[in-house]
Amino acid sequence: MDIEQIFREESARILATLIRLLGSFDLAEEVTQEAFTIAVQQWPLQGVPDSPRAWLVSTARHKAIDIIRRNARFEAKREELVHEADPMLSDNGWPDDRLRLIFTCCHPALMIEAQVALTLRTLGGLATEEIAKAFLVPSATMAQRLVRAKQKIRDAAIPYRIPPPEEIAERLDAVMVVVYLIFNEGYNAASGDALTRRDLSSEAIRLARLICELMPHATEPRGLLALMLLHDSRRETRSNADGDLVLLENQDRSHWNQIQIQEGLKLTESALRNGKTGPYAIQAAIAALHAQARTSDQTDWPQITALYDVLRQLQPSPIIELNRAVAVGMAKSPEAGLNLLADIESREELVGYHLLSAARADFHRRLKQWPEAAASYRQALSQVTNQAERRFLNKRLSEIEDLQKM
Repeated sequence: MDIEQIFREESARILATLIRLLGSFDLAEEVTQEAFTIAVQQWPLQGVPDSPRAWLVSTARHKAIDIIRRNARFEAKREELVHEADPMLSDNGWPDDRLRLIFTCCHPALMIEAQVALTLRTLGGLATEEIAKAFLVPSATMAQRLVRAKQKIRDAAIPYRIPPPEEIAERLDAVMVVVYLIFNEGYNAASGDALTRRDLSSEAIRLARLICELMPHATEPRGLLALMLLHDSRRETRSNADGDLVLLENQDRSHWNQIQIQEGLKLTESALRNGKTGPYAIQAAIAALHAQARTSDQTDWPQITALYDVLRQLQPSPIIELNRAVAVGMAKSPEAGLNLLADIESREELVGYHLLSAARADFHRRLKQWPEAAASYRQALSQVTNQAERRFLNKRLSEIEDLQKM
């Protein structure tokens, strides 16, 4: 296992443990980076330790002690760290530090947007620019939001723990939003060369399982887990050997992960059958219809449209409106889809969002409206940041341009 792999797989867990120990997000982030820097320098010469995570936490902890020693105001915390025998939770400990971190960040004293953003930054390892893109806000706005959230946790002395049962429910919605956003960044990376980041989506699924264990009688965590499993079942078919994007309608369904699909279908049925149906359960039901279609042509688009009608009543958002417009376009006609997209664009809520431009381009392509399709693909290319998606859009644009010449 090389240092890069260890960083991908362990950095969030290490950071969460250090936040628990130090009580400071900024200090934990600083010493985590220092520990990995030391590892890059020492491990090639001395070899990778038997327990890389323990070595990194210990190294970071000692770095923190050095920093704290230089600041007399933290003398009490220094003594606590010096005398703590084992800063690590056992590998089998539960709930682990990452789940504790989510519930700390999702304290009701923080605004919901700050809760989600801070957890994505610390646990998901997302850059400020990536989080800003997910929230459709400027990077500077998101940076200020993160700073204020950290200050609030420090000034209010918000405890680093799983809350008591009577307080869990009020934080659950934010926790699930965080987990799903982490999954989405792993399933469809906002930037970079690769279409997916397996480490993030796998971590989100693991955390969703922990939440289901923590709240066995709640239905929405089951819906969330089902939704992610059904999406993740298609991971290996979403790109080809060259790393290029493959659309859902063109994926080889025989290579979808049937174990994940079967678990997802059972969880979806359970979430829909027991208790009040929530938005994650509805989204899982949509994903289940895709998973159950043996071919793209057999997809039950009318039923998917009906589920989106329910979903937009439960959780109205411009993204849901966009997805519904695509479903209507597939169930009825591309013209119907274009009409709905025009209405969405008139509200300017998704200005600069490349998937809106790409959806419009695809409907024009299906209608053989080549100039309009080309213009929309060019617009999508000016907005996209993921290189795998960019290659796909460029390919489609080239195809359209060739057809225009005929």
